[in-house]
Amino acid sequence: MVAEHDFISVFDMFKIGVGPSSSHTLGPWRAALDVMAKLEASQKMGQVQSITVLLYGSLAKTGKGHGTDIAVMLGLMGYDPETIDVGIMDTLITKVSSAQQLVLKNQTTLFFNPTQHIQFLKTESLPFHPNGLTFLIELNDGNKVAETYFSVGGGFIVQEGKELDKKEFVEVPFTIGHANDLLHWCMKTGLTIRDIVFENELTKHSETEIKEGVLKIWYAMRDCMYRGVHQGGMLPGGLEVKRRAASMNKRLLKDAVYDGYDTWTSLIQKGGNDFSYILDFVSVFALAVNEENASFGRVVTAPTNGAAGVIPAVLQYYICFCAQDVSSKQLEENIITFLLTASEIGSLFKKGATISAAMGGCQAEIGVSSAMAAAGLTALMGGSQRQVLMASEIAMEHHLGLTCDPIGGLVQIPCIERNTMGAVKAITASQLALQGTPDFAIVSLDKVIQTMWDTAQDMNSKYKETADGGLAVHVPISLSEC
Repeated sequence: MVAEHDFISVFDMFKIGVGPSSSHTLGPWRAALDVMAKLEASQKMGQVQSITVLLYGSLAKTGKGHGTDIAVMLGLMGYDPETIDVGIMDTLITKVSSAQQLVLKNQTTLFFNPTQHIQFLKTESLPFHPNGLTFLIELNDGNKVAETYFSVGGGFIVQEGKELDKKEFVEVPFTIGHANDLLHWCMKTGLTIRDIVFENELTKHSETEIKEGVLKIWYAMRDCMYRGVHQGGMLPGGLEVKRRAASMNKRLLKDAVYDGYDTWTSLIQKGGNDFSYILDFVSVFALAVNEENASFGRVVTAPTNGAAGVIPAVLQYYICFCAQDVSSKQLEENIITFLLTASEIGSLFKKGATISAAMGGCQAEIGVSSAMAAAGLTALMGGSQRQVLMASEIAMEHHLGLTCDPIGGLVQIPCIERNTMGAVKAITASQLALQGTPDFAIVSLDKVIQTMWDTAQDMNSKYKETADGGLAVHVPISLSEC
């Protein structure tokens, strides 16, 4: 949870990075980058003699399967998760292991044995959050420095004693801590949720920066999805999970030939509006993203990596099956509306509950992403502000209590299929809200957010991304990598 008055930007909620986990991969990566920035700022980079990384709690228990060690090493080397060529990651990590050397941000070479200098402390946990990690740094003069961070979900990190993601206080036109606050401003001003969010974003960015930035987020989602529908084979990690999006896509399009995203989308649109056809393609869209995520591909937290497929799947559903007659210029505006609206719903959950599976189970990831997608779709389909909030509530209400029990600690089973379920529930929730009367709704979005947080606190810790319960123990496996 964060303070109700905190402004969470759309660019905080949607972060471009590398899979498979925002909390176990992207967060630790960003923590390592922050450590490097601190050393550089204090001019101590050249004095570093050794670095040891201690992983606690959920990071220790499922860190291998989530690539936490890989993320930490790449961060220490100074690579940016948004821009790194994902094709060279394996080579970089193999070189560190074989040479037992790590070059800190291309400046200082250290002896570094990953099995020795990255420790998975599976029986230890830090009190603030289950996703804790500490960097123990020894300098040439004998002095030692310890920097502790917490990866709190969605790629957000908090340093012990200091909130890194809490920038200087930003005074925005519309302060929003609860869904009722958002509705109040909409009713008072007559603005849509998109417009409220846009006005707040203008305190930090220009109109052009906002629109170009949001479209950049969509293009990253779109490119990830398109890559995913053209990649076959097995997912890494040892579970031998076969990628399905590509074969399903090929079968549904009857082996048609095309040369890019636009012609692919056009072919899908020409396939008609049969219910099973649409349902199959929604699954293809979601599977494609999360198969890429499981393969350490470039994805967008939405609001997390494990739930990265829901929002692009629902947005692609809208593009393919609801917007055939929309001009390209208007479509861009609609994509911006979808993502701005979805972002605000995600920020409400982050403020009032959590978007971390290690804190709240999968309801905090797939549940929140489904609520976000339902809101965005409802806004595009002409729903009122109340119907947008109603759609979000419906989507989350039917994810309450959802556990996180990844088999082998990998973001594969049940995570990948779960994105298809979240996408379908989002579409259904939107339809129900559009046909509903919010004034007669018994459960409000604020109530469901509070309920989700209460449920998260009551949930047994073994169902919070530890691989200690649920499917993870009832489907026995033996993986050398996990």
